[in-house]
Formats: sequence, C-alpha cells, structure tokens
Amino acid sequence: MVAVLSSGAAVWAEPVTIAALGDSLTQGYGLPEGDGFVPKMDQWLQDHGAEAIILNAGVSGDTTAGGLSRLGWTLTPDVDAMIVFLGGNDMLRGLDPATSRANLDAILSEVQTRNLPVLLIGLPAAGNYGATFKSDFDAIYPELAAKYGTLLVPDFFAALQAQPGGTAAIRQRYFQADGIHPNPDGVTLIVDQIGPEVAKLIELAQD
Repeated sequence: MVAVLSSGAAVWAEPVTIAALGDSLTQGYGLPEGDGFVPKMDQWLQDHGAEAIILNAGVSGDTTAGGLSRLGWTLTPDVDAMIVFLGGNDMLRGLDPATSRANLDAILSEVQTRNLPVLLIGLPAAGNYGATFKSDFDAIYPELAAKYGTLLVPDFFAALQAQPGGTAAIRQRYFQADGIHPNPDGVTLIVDQIGPEVAKLIELAQD
C-alpha cells in the first residue's frame, strides 16, 4: 500500500480492484481453497508489496461467448482493471477461431470504453484441429493485445512447459489427473511467471 502526502497528512491509497474474467483455469477447478490462480496471485502480490483485490470471475466451462455475456455484471463500478483469460474451452470444442476472436474483441472493446487497463492472457491451440486452426487461434491474443494496447501473457502454461523432463513428466508433476488443469505446484509456477505482469497492471490502474 502506498502512502500519499496530502496537506501534510498521510493518506493511504485504496487497493486496486482487479476482475479476473476467465474459465476453470481462473476459477481454480479441482484445487483446494487457497490453491487456485486467484488466491495464489493475491498472495504473490502481497509478498511483493503490491496492494490489490482480485475478484474471481472465473466460471468453469465458460467460453468466450459466456465471458462476453456476463461482462456487464462483472464490470462493477469498483473494478479498476481486468485480467481477461478466455478461449481454452473454445479451443477444446473446436469452435471457429473467428468466433472466439470476435467475442474477445467485443470484451476488450467494452472494457476500453470504461478506460480500464487490461492484462490479456492467451494459450496456444493444440495441433489436433490442423495447422490452419492453430495458426488462426494462436494469432488472436497478440493481435488483439496490439489492437487495444493491453498487456499480454501469450501462454498461460509457459512456465510449466519450460520445466525439464519432457511432456509426460511435466504433466505428471504439475497437472491434475485430467492433464488439463494445473495442480498446486503448477499454479505456483504459473503465478510466479504472470505475477510481474499483474504488478504492471496495478501500476497502470494507479496512474
């Protein structure tokens, strides 16, 4: 928390309120309370001296369309910034990347009208839908980040993929049994990777 001097008295700045709009990866699917992305990110920020309240607006199974449909009631007047992390379920269902792009574009456009800084988090498509699908899907996040001037984490799972041992070992050590959702150790690595970008988001909201 930052002390600001006003008329000779110390005034404590209010913590930044961040709405984390996402799916099960944001919500903390399959994890004990306190081990999900949002609570671990909250702890990371506290440990690094950043004051923020992160609202867990993750809904398990949600698509970009679902996120767009509930954007209005997520953007309450107290929200100062947003994390947007959607698209994983679109990809798993093989939905047209053009539709996913349009929904994310609409979300970012609405947030922009409210002059709120955004951290956009992406993830690469699996290769089982073909090269064209993967290319179209993977382009969504960097291109929309450039269009709207958002902060960007291109790959939510980058910290896990960088671990030694190969794909099978990484899945066994850092993922739950479904091979999709990270376990507590995996979330810790993800938060360590993304935390500095959330800290930048807080700085933007305070400007």
